[in-house]
Amino acid sequence: MADPSSYRPRPGDIPDCPGVYRFRDEHRRVIYVGKAKSLRQRLANYFQDLANLHPRTRSMVTTAASVEWTVVSTEVEALQLEYSWIKEYDPRFNVKYRDDKSYPYLAVTMNEQFPRVQVMRGHKKKGVRYFGPYAHAWAIRDTVDLLLRVFPVRTCSTGVFKNAARTGRPCLLGYIGKCSAPCVGRITFEDHRELAEEFCDFMAGRTGAYLRRLEQQMMEAAEEMEYERAARLRDDIEALKKAMEKNAVVLADATDADLVAVAEDELEAAVQIFHVRGGRVRGQRGWVTDKVEEITTGALVEHALQQLYGEESGDAVPKEVLVPALPEPVEPVQEWLAVRRGSNVSLRIPQRGDKKALMETVQRNAQQTLALHKTKRASDLTTRSRALEEIAEALDLDSAPLRIECYDISHLQGDDVVASMVVFEDGLQRKSEYRRFQIKGFAGQDDVRSMHEVITRRFRRYLAEKERTGEWADGTATDGTATAADAAASVTPAAARATPVDGTPDGSGAGAGLPGLLPGGDAPLAGVEPVTDSLKDDDGRPRKFAYPPQLVVVDGGQPQVAAARRALDELGIDDIAVCGLAKRLEEVWVPGEDDPVVLPRTSEGLYLLQRVRDEAHRFAITYQRTKRAKRFRAGPLDDVPGLGDTRKQALIKHFGSVKKLRSATIEQIQEVPGIGRKTAETIAVALAQAAPAAPAVNTATGEIIEDEEPDTTGGSSGEPVTAGAPDDRRGQET
Repeated sequence: MADPSSYRPRPGDIPDCPGVYRFRDEHRRVIYVGKAKSLRQRLANYFQDLANLHPRTRSMVTTAASVEWTVVSTEVEALQLEYSWIKEYDPRFNVKYRDDKSYPYLAVTMNEQFPRVQVMRGHKKKGVRYFGPYAHAWAIRDTVDLLLRVFPVRTCSTGVFKNAARTGRPCLLGYIGKCSAPCVGRITFEDHRELAEEFCDFMAGRTGAYLRRLEQQMMEAAEEMEYERAARLRDDIEALKKAMEKNAVVLADATDADLVAVAEDELEAAVQIFHVRGGRVRGQRGWVTDKVEEITTGALVEHALQQLYGEESGDAVPKEVLVPALPEPVEPVQEWLAVRRGSNVSLRIPQRGDKKALMETVQRNAQQTLALHKTKRASDLTTRSRALEEIAEALDLDSAPLRIECYDISHLQGDDVVASMVVFEDGLQRKSEYRRFQIKGFAGQDDVRSMHEVITRRFRRYLAEKERTGEWADGTATDGTATAADAAASVTPAAARATPVDGTPDGSGAGAGLPGLLPGGDAPLAGVEPVTDSLKDDDGRPRKFAYPPQLVVVDGGQPQVAAARRALDELGIDDIAVCGLAKRLEEVWVPGEDDPVVLPRTSEGLYLLQRVRDEAHRFAITYQRTKRAKRFRAGPLDDVPGLGDTRKQALIKHFGSVKKLRSATIEQIQEVPGIGRKTAETIAVALAQAAPAAPAVNTATGEIIEDEEPDTTGGSSGEPVTAGAPDDRRGQET
C-alpha cells in the first residue's frame, strides 16, 4: 500500500485551470481518470488526511503510485478527453457501465450500393442507419415483416444476393412481393435507395405524411376504378398502422427525447434508458455498474450520458434528455451534448405531466433491473452454496451457516419502536418463520438496547421450547431418543421443509417434516437422511423458535453486534455465531474485533448478507409504518377489552358512527349480532369515559358545525398487519 505523500505534487506545480488527471499504480497502469474545472483544487482533495477520505477514495489513492494531468481549454474539452481516456485505459476505479445484454438494433446499410435491412448487434458502423435498441430480436423481425409489404427493401445476405444475380432467379421474398429484387434488375439501384430512404423516414417517426399520401393514392385508384390497386394500397395502410401500434404513444406532442433513470444502493447502480421518437417509445436499454468510487446520482447520470452519446452524433442525440438528477455543473455536459447533436439540447428534470409520469415508469424499470441483478445469483444451487461457504470462511465458522437469522430495529424518532426477524435457509427466504417484535423493556430511542432485548426474548423462547420438550444441554431427551437439536445438527435447514404426515410434499413450511428437499424439487446442499419429525408440537404445527440458527446477523455496526453477543452470553448460548453488516460501507463486524471483515465487492457471500439485511429492514419498516398508521387512526373502541375488529366493524355498521353509538342504550347495543349484555355494558362505560372529539367551528361565522363523528375504529378494516408481499402476512407479532 503506497503512501500518497510519496507522490504528492507540490501545489504550485499543479495548474489552476480545467483539465483531466490520471492516477497510475506502480506498474504504470491507469487506475483512475477524472476531470476538473480546477486541477489544483480537485487534486488537493485527494491528498488530505486519509482518515477524512471516503474508504473507496482512500483505497484508490493508496493503490496509486503517481498522478499526472493534461490541461485543456474548456470544461467541455475535459469531458470529451475524460470519456476518451476511460474508453482507452479502462481504469479499475472508474464507473463503468456494462450492458446486461447485447441489445439488437434494426439497421439499414445505407453505405452499400443496394441497402439492406437487418438485425445488428455490437458496435455501430459508419454509414449505417440504426433504429432501436429493441428488447428482443423477434420484435424487429415482426416489424420488418409488416413493413416489407410497403417498403420491399433487400434483406438477404451478400452471398444470397450474389448467387441470385448470377443465376438470374430472385429469392422467395422476391417471388411473394416482399423484396423489390434489385439482384435481378427489377428495380434500379437509385429507385431501391429511394425505397430504403422512405423506409428510414418511416422508422424515424415521419409517418403521418406518408400515410396521408397512401390514402390519397388509394382514393384516386378507387375513383379510377382500379380496385385491385386500391385494395393493395388499403392493405399497405393497414400493415403500416399495425406496425405503428406496436409502439404506443406516450408523449402527445410527438416529442423526440431520451429518458434516463437511475436506481442505486451502496455498492451498485442500474441505469434504464427509454428512447422516445415522435412521441412513441422506439427503444429501451439498460446498464448495471459497480460503484467503485464515492459518487452522486448526478455524477452517475453524467457517466451514463457519456456512455450513451460518446459515439453518437446528429439526430442520434435527441433535442431533449430527461434525467432524475442534473450533473454538477450541468453547463459543460449540456454544451457537450449540443456539440454532439449540432444544435441545442435540453437537459432537465421533468416536473409534471406526461413526461414526469413516463419518467416514473423508467424509474420502476431501473429498480426492477437492480433487484433482478442482485437476486438472480440466488436462483441456482451452486451460487448459494458458494455464498454460504464464503461467509463461513470470512467469519471463521466451522461449517456453512445453513440457517441465517437477521434482526433490524425500526422507529420514527423514538416512537413505535419495533424489530424484525427474518430467516434465510440455504440462501432462500423462509417467510413462514419471519417474526415481529414490539420493544417493551423501555421507552425512547436506543437501538443497542433494543437489539439486546430482541435477541434475549427470541433465544429465551428457544430455551423455553427445549425445556418444554425435555431437551437437555447434552442433546438427549428424557426418553433417550434423538432430540430436535440432534436432528437440526444432522440435516440442512431445507430438511425442515418436510413431507407432512399424509406424505404429500409441502414447501411452505407449515406442518412440515424433514425430507431434505429444497422448494421446487432441488436437491439439498448436502445428502440428508429422513429423520423423525421432532420440530412439531403434538397438534402437528411447527414449534415457534424451536430451530436455532447457525448465524445471527444484525443490521448495524460494532455496538449492535456487541449487544447481540452479550444477550446470547447472558443466556449461556455459545454455539451461535454473530455478525453485523454496517449499511454505510457494507462492512462485516464480528464481536470483540476492532476492525471489520471486508469481503470482496464481487463476493457472493456479501451479496447474500446484503439481501438478508435488506429484507430485515423492509420487514421492520413495514411493521413500524403499520403501527404508526393504526395509532393515528386509534379511536375509543380500541380501549374496550375483548372487542376485536369484527365486532367493532359490526357496531359501526349498525349505528353509522361512534357518536350515535355513544348515545345508544345498553339494550340498543345488544341488538348488534355478537354483542352480549356484559360486552354492551363495557362498551357503554368505555365510551362514557372517553371524551368526545371537539366540534368543528366555522371560523368566519363562529357557528358550530354539527357533523357526524368519523369512523375511528383504530384501523379495524380487516387489512393485514403487514403491507409487504402477500406471504409476509405470515410474520407473527411477538
